Amino acid sequence: MRKGSVKEVLAKIKYDPREKEEDYYVVIEHRGAYGGEKKIPVELIELGHGYFFVGEAQIPYHRILRVVRKDGKVIWETKKL
Repeated sequence: MRKGSVKEVLAKIKYDPREKEEDYYVVIEHRGAYGGEKKIPVELIELGHGYFFVGEAQIPYHRILRVVRKDGKVIWETKKL
């Protein structure tokens, strides 16, 4: 399941023509959300150095808990869980 960094996994999803970014979402740690987690579709994410962006929001990669395919398969999961 966990192969490489979360940034590498997201880059593969976004830039590999064999992948469809709309088939994936990330689950982030979000203090204000119900259950402390929030889902963000990968298609809304722009990758940066140390952070990813969703619109104007800048979110550090260490906040990502999981990368999940829409069928429920976890592609990447943080070690801290």
